[in-house]
Amino acid sequence: MQAIHHIRSRTVVLPATDVDTDQIIPARFLTTTSRDGLGRALFADWRFDANGNPRPDFVLNRPEAAGCAILVAGRNFGCGSSREHAPWALHDFGIRAVISTAIADIFFNNSLKNGLLPVLVDEGTHGWLLAHPGAAVEIDVEATTVTLPGGRCVKFPLEVFARHCLVHGVDELGYLLSRASAIDAWERAPTR
Repeated sequence: MQAIHHIRSRTVVLPATDVDTDQIIPARFLTTTSRDGLGRALFADWRFDANGNPRPDFVLNRPEAAGCAILVAGRNFGCGSSREHAPWALHDFGIRAVISTAIADIFFNNSLKNGLLPVLVDEGTHGWLLAHPGAAVEIDVEATTVTLPGGRCVKFPLEVFARHCLVHGVDELGYLLSRASAIDAWERAPTR
């Protein structure tokens, strides 16, 4: 997992509410345990027509979405099943953060464990972001802030351990492995 300190990007806006994980990556693409290439299947049923041609009206297919690493999503993004493939597909596509007022719990936790930053903001900030697609935004993971154009800074919640893992580029197993010598020493210590 790559360390994340700051994410600076224009935003791409997908205002739909209750976007579930089957819409993010349809079940027919879940035949792999590899993360590589899943970005091609991201929103497959929305991005492509029945013949596999890109739908020009879908937001991620528009030229202005190219290179955007921050997705501003509608309420309850990532609901549905617990498939880890959903954050994998977003990450493989180039999305590094999802901003919303509500992100489904399992998707939220799967994202954190896989290097995709879920950011919860207040209704006013969310409304502004929805109304201004393509806004240049900076996310500071360590400070847990989103800075909007013009300098307005908004705090977002992020659990301390999750922040540590993101900033250091480790998952939970990587963190435990980094503490192996301390764990070994504790296990060798005489019982009290």
